[in-house]
Amino acid sequence: MSVVISGTGLYTPTQSISNDELVHCFNQYVEKFNLTNSQAIQDGEVTALSPSDSSFIEKASGIKSRYVMDKDSILNVDIMSPRYVERGNDELSMQAEIGVAAAKEAMLAANKTPADIDLVIVACAYTQRSYPAMAIEIQHALGCGGWGFDMLVACSAATFGIINAANAIRSGTAKTVLVINPEILSPQINYRDRDSHFIFGDVATASIIEDESTANAEHVFKIISEQPMTSFSNNIRSNIGYMNNCSPDNADDIDKFFIQQGRKVFKEVLPMVSQLITSEMAKMELGADDIKRLYLHQANINMNNFIAKKVLGREPDSDEAPIILDEYANTSSAGCIIALHKNKQGLVSGDKSVLCSFGAGYSACCLLLEYV
Repeated sequence: MSVVISGTGLYTPTQSISNDELVHCFNQYVEKFNLTNSQAIQDGEVTALSPSDSSFIEKASGIKSRYVMDKDSILNVDIMSPRYVERGNDELSMQAEIGVAAAKEAMLAANKTPADIDLVIVACAYTQRSYPAMAIEIQHALGCGGWGFDMLVACSAATFGIINAANAIRSGTAKTVLVINPEILSPQINYRDRDSHFIFGDVATASIIEDESTANAEHVFKIISEQPMTSFSNNIRSNIGYMNNCSPDNADDIDKFFIQQGRKVFKEVLPMVSQLITSEMAKMELGADDIKRLYLHQANINMNNFIAKKVLGREPDSDEAPIILDEYANTSSAGCIIALHKNKQGLVSGDKSVLCSFGAGYSACCLLLEYV
């Protein structure tokens, strides 16, 4: 049995924040903080904050802008965090809403209807609640049958979700699977932290996974090999969770936001991911010249370029290793799916591609795809 990705979908929020806008707000905060704490700074009791800079952000990450669900509150120096109106239990949740939008586009691309879907997997970095599962809410909203569940594997959630979907099809517990990655990431950002205030954006992606024999879409990718891996590390972490209110003295500590030790991540993750991809290629007897596209996790342009160069043995061109970081920023698990969604043209039957994620955990996953 051959399993394929037969359709992808993308929901992009209507609001976007440029680096200049984000930096302007951050620097207002820095000026206000340093003025308020001027005496403590002079006495050596408090460290003065340094301003941010758009060129620094672009050079360090490749990011120029990001989409968000709430722009105004993020850019309000007195708030610097998104603000949402809490929805009632009888209303569709925000995360389900954007997941449904991405799912509908994926189903349209795959020539599928809700009646065709018998498993929904929501795979992302965070879900906005523990239960009922977001997947079951989306299943209900779309009118799908079968079953559904949520899974969290940070930046590797989408690829891990695709593997779980493929295995469900191979086992006979599902025929057509909808994998959705509703990544509302702006709430995890500490917009008062110079090193991380620019990293993430909000988005939702979706993929249709099915048996090749039932696929009739325009763009179909056969999964010819897959390999996930995990290796525990604290170098990327977020301690937000339902038990935070049990320790009220620490509920607002900075570790409840996204935190990372960037240099350690760069040093440890890149060799691990490069080896994962090249090992999987060797297993399938594929060389660098056999790979037409590298759909990589969109975390940082320097990381992506490093991995692509290791895999290809040379500098990649923009078609071989597409980048969507400049417009979307880091969108956790959705990044590699956006790269695939927006860069399918020009492939011919038999072309091989890599779909690869990596991030917190550490977690990583490599899928080798063949364009049908």
